[in-house]
Amino acid sequence: MNIGIIGLGLIGGSIAKAIKQVHVQNSYIIGYDTNQNDLKAAYEDGMIDSIATSLKTGFSNCSVIFLCIPVQHIVGILDEILPYLPNDCIITDVGSTKYELVKQMNAHVEKSNKRVYYVGGHPMTGSERFGYAASSSHLFENAYYMLTPGANTPDFIIFILQKLIERMGGIPLVLSASYHDFVTANISHLPHIVASSLVHLVRDNDGENAYLHALAAGGFKDLTRIASSNPNIWTSICLSNKEQIKKVYGSYIKILEHFMDVLDRESESELYSFFDTARIYRNTFTEGVSSELSKRYALHVDAKDEPGIIAKITTLLSEHHINIKNLSVISDREFDVGVIKILLSTKADLISATEILSQNRFTIYY
Repeated sequence: MNIGIIGLGLIGGSIAKAIKQVHVQNSYIIGYDTNQNDLKAAYEDGMIDSIATSLKTGFSNCSVIFLCIPVQHIVGILDEILPYLPNDCIITDVGSTKYELVKQMNAHVEKSNKRVYYVGGHPMTGSERFGYAASSSHLFENAYYMLTPGANTPDFIIFILQKLIERMGGIPLVLSASYHDFVTANISHLPHIVASSLVHLVRDNDGENAYLHALAAGGFKDLTRIASSNPNIWTSICLSNKEQIKKVYGSYIKILEHFMDVLDRESESELYSFFDTARIYRNTFTEGVSSELSKRYALHVDAKDEPGIIAKITTLLSEHHINIKNLSVISDREFDVGVIKILLSTKADLISATEILSQNRFTIYY
């Protein structure tokens, strides 16, 4: 399979690395980027097999093309490569907004009378760092990768992309473009705006001694981590998802206004409810069995900080043929004790792992 990647920054570079790591059968990656340093680094690393010298002709033999560039440039790039693409070529992107883009992309494809297929894509993962140097072969592991096909997209085209995403370690999720934009406005776009606004708040309120800056190095720094992301990308996202962001922003302002009303009235019970309701719902994010959409099952193991403890746990599970999809050490102390988070493939594995580890005197949390 010939795979084209246009844009070899964080996401494009990670796609190339993920494909090379899992050795997608007969994969040959053709790369293109206006950043010559990123392009050269990807080629020298062996993550791309060849460099496209021209957008027009460089991808004429590709079965799948990933457009890993800012949203505002995607349609223009499509128009440039479209006349030269082969029949049945699949074009996808990684943009964070979808509704307007999907509408425009499908219109351009239909107008061309070419037998190619566009499917919107958006991996729900990333980093505050950017560029090829920040890319990683495991960036997509156990992360949602949303697909927004058109109404007439054949099932087999969606299936091909789903399987490719699964091979990259991601969890494909198919939904409409309009709902995608509403979802991301809630859980990604507005939170980024809030994080950046909090940084502005500290910057504006700090004094000559810069005490706020010094003290913000703790929890505040973690809370606002995403404010360090690429400003070019976030400018594009906000402009392309303006209406959904405004809608969600209005809901957020109502929550803040309600809080200020409760505070003005000094209602202790309502203040408690405000924080407690958030706490309870927030804690459901770490439950062992998430929604059926994700099919992800996790448990948390109480573990002493001693040599060999992780090896002991993994050996116990492997001896019982339980596959561990991912393992991480929880460092933010959301629990009373340090724990190890283990991600499993099935509910049956979750139940078996719980029984085995409990029998070996480990305490399990969900």
